[in-house]
Parts: sequence; structure tokens; C-alpha cells
Amino acid sequence: MLVLSLERISLTRRLALLFAASTALVSLVAGLLFNQASERHFRELDEQLLASKLEVHRQLLGPELSAENLNSRLPALQEELRRHPELQLQILGAEGLPWFNSQAQPAGHEHEMAQLRTLQAPLDPDRPNGPQLRLSLDIRHHQHFLAQMQRLIWLTMGLAALATALLGGWLARQGLQPLQQLTQLSQRISAGSLDQRLDSASVPSEMRPMLEAFNAMLARLEDAFARLSGFSADIAHELRTPLSNLITQTQVTLSQPRSSEVYFEALHDNLEELQQLSQMVNDMLFLAKAEHGLLPTRCEPLQLGQELNLLAEYYTPLAEDRQVHLSVLGEATASADRGLLRRALSNLIDNALRFTPPGGELRLTASSREGLCHLEVANQGATIAAEQCQRLFDRFYRADPARREGNAEHAGLGLAITRSIVRAHGGEIRCESANGWTRFILELPA
Repeated sequence: MLVLSLERISLTRRLALLFAASTALVSLVAGLLFNQASERHFRELDEQLLASKLEVHRQLLGPELSAENLNSRLPALQEELRRHPELQLQILGAEGLPWFNSQAQPAGHEHEMAQLRTLQAPLDPDRPNGPQLRLSLDIRHHQHFLAQMQRLIWLTMGLAALATALLGGWLARQGLQPLQQLTQLSQRISAGSLDQRLDSASVPSEMRPMLEAFNAMLARLEDAFARLSGFSADIAHELRTPLSNLITQTQVTLSQPRSSEVYFEALHDNLEELQQLSQMVNDMLFLAKAEHGLLPTRCEPLQLGQELNLLAEYYTPLAEDRQVHLSVLGEATASADRGLLRRALSNLIDNALRFTPPGGELRLTASSREGLCHLEVANQGATIAAEQCQRLFDRFYRADPARREGNAEHAGLGLAITRSIVRAHGGEIRCESANGWTRFILELPA
């Protein structure tokens, strides 16, 4: 129940209570130490006073004091006691019998003993068994002062705790203002306001990492939402043309009676469009699985040089038709999924063959260095700008709008799929284009 109660207390109140408890504890310890120091100081003063008065009374009474000559010394003794009403004096004989008592009440009364500080010593230091002097000092004014001091300590402790709680609560609210701003910003966040950020420069250093992390999260959300919006727009754009073709062709075909051969040809054309649409949808589902870490990989040791040779053998007829020289260089070993790796490399080779001019060269290279396996697909052709190289792997992106082929077969998903496959293997891919050569470089763990 106590834990549940504490969980319901706000952070500001917890800090205020903590400040108040800390202040109360410090005030209590300081008050107790001051009270003990005061008591010790008063005790030392009382002992010094009693010791000095003991010497005065020894001189007044003299070492030859006896019960018979005591009366002759009483006038001087009483005169001295009248000057110090807070003092009491008892003179005890050697047998312990009282010879003189300056007060009517017994010095051993319990209440008075609680208010007296007593010093007993022999009248003659050389005769410890002789008459004794017992001096008692009234310390009620000291105790009254200490009692007032204790009340002041408790009052100060309470007021300090209350003031600290109030001040601590105010300071806590001021210190937690960024959290309130964070809450307000979170409540205002929507799809159209992901560009808002919190100023982390004006907050305490302890809260700065949290605000920076929150701003970074908003930046990631903004980027992801922008990509998602762009992806949705690209999908709508890419699907609109084939669907429009299907609808138009079907409407034209059904506009008037036609022969079975015409219907067969129209259905065959529709089937081609539908197959291309199906391939596009499958590619998008593949990308979605890859981005969510759902792409299954069955890795095995692969001889990359051998894999490149098999792919080169498959694409050699197409390269010869396009008058492109295809070559394979190097050797390396990596652990990868054979089917996925072949699909990634096939996308790169197919892309390179489409944009390599007749008489150009296409090179496939495998190598190992610094614990990584490097695969390179390089082709001659027009140089791609550096800013475009960074976007080649975006979905539905084409570096040159003039290279659009107008169908779903090359919808701009091949390089995005290739990057997803490489990243699923823990690797990375990049594009470099300069001096008439465009290189796609894959780096895979060895």
C-alpha cells in the first residue's frame, strides 16, 4: 500500500518532500550539536565558577576550622554568600555531620538536585579526611536557556522544512518545465507537425540527452512519414498507367462485337499487364518484409567467383545481343543466401546491361580485404551525378527520366530490392560514378 501511495505522488512533490526531509534532518543534527556544545560550555563555566568560589571559601574559613570556632567565621561567610545568591554552601564535619547549611531546604532534595551543580572537596587539601565543603550552583537559568534553545531548534527545523518544501517544489516545477514542454509538444504532434523540435540548449545538462533523443525520434518519424507518403504517391503513380491501360483496352474491346481472335489477343495483352502488376506487388511485399526484418536468409559458404561466372554465363547471350563485353575477375568467399544474392546481382547486371552503350564493357569483380568481401558490378556509360547516386536505391527512383521504359517491368524497384538483400546479410552497398564508369560496390561480411 505504501508503494502504491508513493507511485501516485508526482515527481515535483517527491522532490519537495525530499528537500524538506533533508533540510529537517540537517537542521536537527545541527541543532543537537549546538545544544550539546551549549551544555558543555555552561558546564565548564559552572565548574570554573565553583572551583574559584571553593578557593575563596577555603581562605575565609581557614584550615583550622572546627565546630567550636565556626561561629566566629560565619559573618564573613554569610556576607560572601549574600553577594552570590545562586550559590549554596554546606560544611560537613569529618564524621559527615552537617556543621552549616546556607539554605533551609536540604541540598539533597530531588527537585533541587536536578537544578543544582555540586562540587565537594576537603577544606584543607592536605587533610582529605577533614571537614568537607559542598558548593552547589543554581543552574535553573541555564536549563531554561537550553529549553528555549531546544524549542527554537524544533521551530527552526519545522519552518526550514516548510520553506524548503515550498521553495523546492517551485524549483522542481521550474526545473521540470522542459518535461511539461515535452508533454505539450507530444500532445500537439500530428502528421502535419512532425517538423517541431524542442530547444535542448536551454535545459539542464541532465535532461539534454533525453530531449536530444526525443528530437532525433521526431526527425526519424518525419523522415519515415515523408518516405511513406512518397512511397504511397509513387505506388499510385506506377499503378495508374497499367491499370488505365487495362481499363481502356477492355472498354475498347467491349465497345462492339468482335471475333474470338480479337478477344483472345485482348485477353493476352491484359494478362501481360496483370503479370507485370503482380510482379510489382510481389516486389513491394518483398521490400516490406526486408524493412521489417522478416526476410528469411539461409546462409551458406559461397565461392563468389563461381557465382559471378554462373551469372555471366546466363547473361552472356543478352550481352552479345547488345554488343556489350562481359568479363569476370577475382575470387572471394562469403556466407550468404545463394538465391537472394543471385537476385541482387541479377538486378545489378540487368540494370548495367540496359544502360551500357553498344561496344561498352561490363565487369564483375570479387575480392576480399579488411575482413570484408567486395563484389563490384561496373559498366561503361553516362556518368551519374553524385547527388543522384545517393538516391538510386530509393523505391521508384530513376536517375534519368528519359530512361523510363513505361512499364512495370522496370519500375525502379530493382536497386531498392538489392539494397534490402545486402542489408539483410549485414552488408552495405554504394554507387560510384566517374570518368564514364558506374560502379555498384557490395560489401558483405567474410
